[in-house]
Amino acid sequence: MHDVLSLAFPFFGLIFLGYGAGRIIRLPADGLAWLNFFVIYLALPALFFQLLSETPIEQLGSWGFIVSTTLVTLAMFALAFGVGVARTGGDLRVATIQGIVGSYSNVGYLGPGLTLAALGPAATVPTALIFCFDSALLFVIVSVLMAVAGREGEGAGRTAFVILKRIFTHPFILATIAGIAAAAIDFEPPQALDRLLTMLRGAAAPCALFAIGVTVSSRSIRRVPSELPALLAIKLVLHPIIIFVVLSWVGGIDPLWIATAVLMAGLPPATNCFVLASQYQVYVERASSAVLIGTVVSVVTVTALLYLVTHDLLPVLF
Repeated sequence: MHDVLSLAFPFFGLIFLGYGAGRIIRLPADGLAWLNFFVIYLALPALFFQLLSETPIEQLGSWGFIVSTTLVTLAMFALAFGVGVARTGGDLRVATIQGIVGSYSNVGYLGPGLTLAALGPAATVPTALIFCFDSALLFVIVSVLMAVAGREGEGAGRTAFVILKRIFTHPFILATIAGIAAAAIDFEPPQALDRLLTMLRGAAAPCALFAIGVTVSSRSIRRVPSELPALLAIKLVLHPIIIFVVLSWVGGIDPLWIATAVLMAGLPPATNCFVLASQYQVYVERASSAVLIGTVVSVVTVTALLYLVTHDLLPVLF
């Protein structure tokens, strides 16, 4: 258990350092924008590109893994969305954000650093695949449901264009595509560029985790939704259990990939939940509370998952 705590503490420690700094120092939010830009557009894309480009191309076409993890995320969204519909009496806009809270893990900021630290570089490919397909799925779901709810005011063609633009201009997805292309042609970057990518890669996890803490510190808990326990139970407990059962049932999947998927599924709600709520001006305060409380609760649940994964205690089901 000491080894697991030693692994988990730096990650959550950086988050809470960022939270403490944000609550105590009270610097202007403009500085955080530049840190977020560095993480999203430079550091994490460099990590994805460098590690994927060094991966044998045959590992990148694992469609059984891709379909399984994406469908489980979709099922978790549907379940959380159903909770929201029942709770709100059919308000699609609110239920959509609640669905995101119950299904969209912090796969961008927290995922790569945690899975690579716990499982090594071999976790890069499943981490990147889960990020790309989960993000693409949820970009589509949110845009379509908000359009159905009558808030977009745009035709189907315009909505489809916006969805595709969000997917194929996201820096993580672009870096993943570039990394796969580099792996396909055995591209090796010049030494100077490779060193730059290595420096950016090394900064990815610390900066991302600190940024999570600072971001969360700016979100006060003004309203705790009564449905939050159910949504967090779906996100932090049910999601990793179902992903483990499904991947075990599918069979033929590397146990390390299964462990990676379990860790990714058990991560707390992404800060994008609050971003999307703000974009559509719905469920904003409660989304903020969900991200903050979910991150705190995940200290316990993610540490438990780390213990199971790092001690090979995930059971053999099939």
